[in-house]
Amino acid sequence: MNRFHWSRVRHKGWALASIIFITIILIPNILIAVEFFTEGNENWLHIKEYLLKDYLQNSVVIILFTALATMLIGTSLAWLITIYDFPLRNFLKWALILPLAIPPYIAAYTFHGILNYTGVIQTTLRNSFDIQVNQSYFNIMSIHGAIFIFTVTLFPYVYAITRSFFQSLSASVLENARLLGGNDIDTFFRVAMPISRAAIVGSVTLVILEVLNDYGVTSYFGIQTVSTAIFRTWYGMMDLDSALKLAGTLMIIVMFVLVLERVLRGRKKFYDPSSKIRPIQPKKLTGAKAWGVFAYCFGIFTLAFIIPMLQLLRWAFMTYEKVFNAQFITLAKNSVLVATIASSLIIIIALIISNYTRLQPGMFTKVISRVTTLGYSIPGAAIAIAVITIFMSLDQYIVSILAQFNLKPEFVLRTTLVMLIFAYVIRFLAIGFNNIEAGFEKVGNRYSETSRMLGASTIRTFFLVDLPLLRGAIASGFILVFVDILKELPLTLFLQPFNFPTLATQAFKFANDERVQEASIASLMIIFISALCIFIFHRVLDKGAN
Repeated sequence: MNRFHWSRVRHKGWALASIIFITIILIPNILIAVEFFTEGNENWLHIKEYLLKDYLQNSVVIILFTALATMLIGTSLAWLITIYDFPLRNFLKWALILPLAIPPYIAAYTFHGILNYTGVIQTTLRNSFDIQVNQSYFNIMSIHGAIFIFTVTLFPYVYAITRSFFQSLSASVLENARLLGGNDIDTFFRVAMPISRAAIVGSVTLVILEVLNDYGVTSYFGIQTVSTAIFRTWYGMMDLDSALKLAGTLMIIVMFVLVLERVLRGRKKFYDPSSKIRPIQPKKLTGAKAWGVFAYCFGIFTLAFIIPMLQLLRWAFMTYEKVFNAQFITLAKNSVLVATIASSLIIIIALIISNYTRLQPGMFTKVISRVTTLGYSIPGAAIAIAVITIFMSLDQYIVSILAQFNLKPEFVLRTTLVMLIFAYVIRFLAIGFNNIEAGFEKVGNRYSETSRMLGASTIRTFFLVDLPLLRGAIASGFILVFVDILKELPLTLFLQPFNFPTLATQAFKFANDERVQEASIASLMIIFISALCIFIFHRVLDKGAN
């Protein structure tokens, strides 16, 4: 009993820090939930009666068709890359992740620039072939266009996660299916799809959460969704109460999606009873089959990455003298600075919480783990509204205290980077935490337990033993968080300080002002940094797997 008591005392510092961070994460969610059930004002009653149905209908249509399209494309690509060997397979294996580096809002204005009346396609048809086309055939600024944009930019979530699962399968699974008379198509639909259900559902859920978080695509295309309604209510009407209720509506959709995910995953689990798993050896394809599979995979890559990149590069060469200046360097510095600070803070918090849940396993720490991952499932617009409300209240309290010392500032925290970084921590802590937690599971407890048996404290063990062993998990977690923050638009648009533009907000501002060519340099910088990080992350994973 005394030993248990001292164990609790030793860990109380980690527990206290973890509880503080978890409370910070919960406050915005509690605020939105409480505000949602309060009586609304006239604006909210008008929105609820006349507009909310259209917001919900558009959001649901985009979610459903994007989920279906990304599932079909991502899963089929993962299967083909896993079981077949064909031209450029080793290149396409990692290149098919690269479309993830293009934020959907950048893809939206890029494809619109390609397809509109003055775009390269219609210009070529008119000037070279004297063909006049029906403009409705090339109108991408619609719900159908939004579904297309989300599909080509988000299918890598499904591809990467499902391919990782397929690679963990034993070759005996495919061999048994073929012995029973099934061809590769039958094996895919009757064996691979059912046993990979959890991976597919989980990855598609990530796609849905990204769609719900979007503001850039739907705003640029003029589509009324719940997310765009939050921005319009806050910026247009300056009605924080109605914006909070819309944020609550968005959270209800998210909760429904997460519950549906659990139901679709089911309780069935797949495992290989053999002690040794033989990895699947890709089957060499030749002739028409090889080039057919290559054409499909490379065609998707071309559509999702090469075409928008070529268009952005063309615009960049046209405008770099005007755009690439000292102000652009400031944009890049601002983006890297805020992403670095927020990513570092997230990794530190993730290390503290993960270490506590490892040191003190139990029901309470399981709850903490669940709460830590809650923020990523909440759309940025909802988090932004809650954070603004919290910081407005904090500002009022601080200003009232400073007034007693004859100091009367209008704002204290509301216009600083603190508010933006606070929101980033809530939104992206789950990514850092999942990587660190996976790192702890891989390392195990034997080294830290040995250190403590030799008399080292938990803090000394953490810095001298645990951290060196977690270098890979820390690096991968930092990279993933950094990329997400660099691309993040809703939170940054809402909460960026005055005179603190970033690459993301500047690219969106140019595109929104119909200056899409000038947005290309900032867009390319985001894509280049993101693609480089994704490539490094992929190489690290490959080395770890080998």
